Amino acid sequence: MAHLEARKHISPDSGFPITLHPKFNPKIVAHVPPEPIRSEITPLPDRALSAEPSKSSLLSVATRTDLTESLGTVLSNIQLSTLTPTQLDELALLVSERGVVFFRNQDLTTEQQVVLFEHYGTLDRHPAQKDQKHVIIRGSREDHREIAKYTPWPSGDFHADTSFETNPPSYSMLRMEEHPEVGGDTAWVSTYGLYDALSEAMRRFVDGLHAVHTSRLQYDTIIDLWGVGPNRPPIDSHHPAVRTHPVTGLKALNVNPGFVTGFAELKKVESDKLLDFFAYHIHSADDHAVRWKWEVGSVAMWDNRCTNHRVIPGTYEAPRRGIRTTVFGEKPYFDPKSEGRLERQQRHKAESPNSAVERVKLEDNTPTPA
Repeated sequence: MAHLEARKHISPDSGFPITLHPKFNPKIVAHVPPEPIRSEITPLPDRALSAEPSKSSLLSVATRTDLTESLGTVLSNIQLSTLTPTQLDELALLVSERGVVFFRNQDLTTEQQVVLFEHYGTLDRHPAQKDQKHVIIRGSREDHREIAKYTPWPSGDFHADTSFETNPPSYSMLRMEEHPEVGGDTAWVSTYGLYDALSEAMRRFVDGLHAVHTSRLQYDTIIDLWGVGPNRPPIDSHHPAVRTHPVTGLKALNVNPGFVTGFAELKKVESDKLLDFFAYHIHSADDHAVRWKWEVGSVAMWDNRCTNHRVIPGTYEAPRRGIRTTVFGEKPYFDPKSEGRLERQQRHKAESPNSAVERVKLEDNTPTPA
């Protein structure tokens, strides 16, 4: 926290830094971003839409292990550097379905990773990212609970990458080049699952809301904490609180504590209470979460449209360094005809040929053969 402006203003009474409102923080007030806010774009068609549903080309050369029922899959005995365009399309479909897919012992270089990810669309660039093609992701050894006293952004909390953008990212990939033996894990939570876990009444309620996503809190914190300036001005976007995934057609809760500050249709107190609930809801969703232990050579590819994630802070001393690539996604939208994942599963079960037979057996108490 050495860069924090608050560290320069110590209370003579408590001996602790005096919290400064961003408006009166000279570093924040003086910063002039060199680039304008982005305009909306129409991204290239999602590569997952070109994939064969069974993903036979990919799964014929890889061993699949699902980590939880809700999300997270490991593909082993495979190198990303050898995948064909067809297999890359099928990987995108698997990621859209499972949220995040992991790999160990990969031989990708940064240049290969960039080329591979360009297959999925136009490379995105974080507001604080200097290199157009990739960003370096380091460890998180700060006490986020302490930092939150002096900066407005909950930097250690769950988020979807730059969800405040008009065109938030679709797919992201992180490849680890340096990592401590213990610590520095990353957690993901399925926003398909978060939506399904709501009561029916709550699902109906949030279906019609818009979540206020903002980069303002991160913008202020980056300037103060990191000592660098974001490339673009802060932006506020009203995205559907429940979005429809363009590949799976499923509803996903489009709310995250990192960037969502309220709901456009609600009054302030109503909005704050709903945010408090969603913070609890996300952090208590162990049945829809996975925690990944990194190693050098590990890779994760995830879909920001159906997951939130967060790095787990720690006190490790060893360096942590990863390379992340990201591509633009579509502007979030909500299709009222779309359905939740659990709703679809229940519908498919009811429509299956055996379901009618099973219902008859249950109704007339006919024993089911062993």
